[in-house]
Amino acid sequence: MMLALIIIFLLVLFLPLVSTKIEKNLELFLFVMGISAATFSGVFESILFVEATIAPVKISLAVLLAGLLFKWLHTPLKQGIVGISQKLPFRLFIALSVVLLGLLSSIITAIIAALVLVLMVSSLSLDKKAEIRFVILACFSIGLGASLTPIGEPLSTIAIHKLKGDFFLLIQLIGPEVLASIIIFAIVAAIMVPKPQSKQSILKKETNTETYDEIINRTLKIYFFVMGLTLLGAGFEPLIQEYFIGYPPEVLYWINMISAVLDNATLTATEISPMMDDVTVRAILLGLLISGGMLIPGNIPNIIAAGKLEITSKEWAKFGVPVGLIMMAVYYVVSFLIVPS
Repeated sequence: MMLALIIIFLLVLFLPLVSTKIEKNLELFLFVMGISAATFSGVFESILFVEATIAPVKISLAVLLAGLLFKWLHTPLKQGIVGISQKLPFRLFIALSVVLLGLLSSIITAIIAALVLVLMVSSLSLDKKAEIRFVILACFSIGLGASLTPIGEPLSTIAIHKLKGDFFLLIQLIGPEVLASIIIFAIVAAIMVPKPQSKQSILKKETNTETYDEIINRTLKIYFFVMGLTLLGAGFEPLIQEYFIGYPPEVLYWINMISAVLDNATLTATEISPMMDDVTVRAILLGLLISGGMLIPGNIPNIIAAGKLEITSKEWAKFGVPVGLIMMAVYYVVSFLIVPS
């Protein structure tokens, strides 16, 4: 059994990186891997299947509703962004944008927050370097903020389900760290994103509104993505108990830098167990969330923003990796050296 789970674990980690076909059909792949892991570990029963069917409902409905609202309010939202950007001091506008996108992502979902970010960037006359910096810092903020509620992103949905917690569990567990990070990213953005040369914000790129088919398709993908991760998490429980429980939180924190190249929701499903103490769970989550912004594949907002704004992996890594490493180091010093748990 354990050998089969290790093989599935390695397939889940590396196949999406080497196969474009699997990457494009990640939801179906993880669903199949989840059933396989649950079967080999002997937990694939009707109770688990019902749990896996119910777990994605809240986030899927949130994604659907937020997507419809974004489509219906696209034009006034675009006009509002341009209007506000012209009235506020530029650096204040940038900082507030990073903070609001981070905080609202836990309500409107990380996906919609990323689409709002794309709309925002498309409405400003930023040069390419400033655009990349703003997008990356905002995506760090969105990825962190969305983790606070089970409707924000798949990572938080899976974490709360696996830990059998309530709606506010992650706010209590990592809320202060997430809020501090969002503020830090906002300050960095205000300093490092230069004001456009033109005095007024102008519409730089034309962004097309999504069709209803695209919104429904995305909702279904999120549903099966979370369902597959739920099965995967339950199936990997013996593997977690064997290889992860007992490791020092400091080690797990740095190990989770692999979240930079792998979706952090997948890693959450494979690593977290209700048998872990709060310190260990906090270390795992913070390692995943911070490093998840370093490269494009690490988080859903990164993938959406980079794709729509045509930001290359090299351009993202050049700024995202140093920022992520500095934040990882800062939190390590604060959490494990200055204020040891």
